[in-house]
Amino acid sequence: MDVLFYISAGVAIGSSVMAITRKNAVHALLYLVVSLLSAAFIFYLFGAPFIAALEVIIYAGAIMVLFIFVVMMLNLGKDSERQEQDWMKPKIWIGPSFLVGILFIEFIIMLSGTGGSYFQFVKVSPREVGTSLFTSYVLGVEMTAMLLMSGIVGAYHIGRRKKKMRHRYLEGSDE
Repeated sequence: MDVLFYISAGVAIGSSVMAITRKNAVHALLYLVVSLLSAAFIFYLFGAPFIAALEVIIYAGAIMVLFIFVVMMLNLGKDSERQEQDWMKPKIWIGPSFLVGILFIEFIIMLSGTGGSYFQFVKVSPREVGTSLFTSYVLGVEMTAMLLMSGIVGAYHIGRRKKKMRHRYLEGSDE
């Protein structure tokens, strides 16, 4: 278990550093998804399979959808489409694919039982998680919701195209 944890932690740290240092948003997103997957694996190792599933579904899945949503809102045109095709060449996928491969091998080792189980699983129902989130941690949930909403509004304002406004009396003149 210790070995699996350290490998997962190394993948999480490495992919997080790569996500921060990439200048290209698509490359950074790929490494961020790998980082979130490795964090989910660490949660699973520590006996929290429900949190691990939430990590994969909400964070890794939702971040991808949010990123696609922002790219669609920006609607940059043919030049950005050509540039995006250049970014998605197979060599770009080598790093994230290698790190995900390491996590997949760890997952197979853990499921086969050869890695051993060092933690006791405590079953926590979704109802208990929901009750905890909306009683003890309601402030954190509300702050997260406001932060996500402000990010969406900010992305919309940054990406919208501004129309050049002219007064109706000046429309016929060329000045």
